[in-house]
Amino acid sequence: MRIDTDKCVACGNCTYVCPMGAIYIDPAIKRATVNRDECVECYACYNGLSQEHLNPTMVRMMRKVFQMMRLRFDPEPDVCPTAAFAPEDLTWPRVVRRAFSDPRVPHESTGVEGRGTEEVKTNDVSGRVNVGEVGFTIEFGRPGVGVWMREIQEMSAELARAGVAFEKKNPITSLMSDVSTGTIRPDILNEKVLSAILEIKVPVERTEEIIRLVWDVEKRLQTVVALGVGTRCDPDGEDRTVAPILERLGYKLERAKTNMGLGRITNHAPAVPQAPAVRQGQPVAPREGVTR
Repeated sequence: MRIDTDKCVACGNCTYVCPMGAIYIDPAIKRATVNRDECVECYACYNGLSQEHLNPTMVRMMRKVFQMMRLRFDPEPDVCPTAAFAPEDLTWPRVVRRAFSDPRVPHESTGVEGRGTEEVKTNDVSGRVNVGEVGFTIEFGRPGVGVWMREIQEMSAELARAGVAFEKKNPITSLMSDVSTGTIRPDILNEKVLSAILEIKVPVERTEEIIRLVWDVEKRLQTVVALGVGTRCDPDGEDRTVAPILERLGYKLERAKTNMGLGRITNHAPAVPQAPAVRQGQPVAPREGVTR
């Protein structure tokens, strides 16, 4: 995102809506300026503020007049009064930033908006995690922090050395030049995004090993890492395998959310006997113990 300095009147409204704090008022030119390194192309500024089309010269003049009268003339806080934003036609590799940061943009590799993955929320249909397996979602970044692709690679490389299986229907996996080593394409390593998710799975018995590995790597990263663990429940809806491992590692478990299988029936109910069809005018045989 760029800001047209000819239109900007330095009202400062855009500085408050940027989730990365990448917009600031440059005191040298008295205009809003975008820090290109920190901007993740989420378009929150462009989409979050109403675009009015006031004449910039008129606005600046009115502000000076009001200032002389010790009064203030400021636009509403949710408005860019002069429509000063100048969206760019993003090219590779910068377009990667928007793909992971603008929740309205679908990923080319998966067709899913936002971080580009449904995770294990549709596992009843997708079958990503099977019985005896544990799926991990490793989420990087948050508003105000973000994450560099090179930081994600630091984690993916360690996981690859541990022999995990990367989820194929995941945009980070699709951007790897070598999945066997967890190597991400070198031309995007210096791109920063708002947030991204890495997905892997391992046999249940490796659960603690992988969690401890993630703990070790995240200490070296300058971002926020959130770890999600998913597994299939028992036929009665409980988990008696992974839950004890997590509790032993210090996690307090609560049943907060259960993803229901909405795509197909996985637990078939016993068939209900159907009454025999009766044609019109056909006598019905009496049931045992019933008199007519």
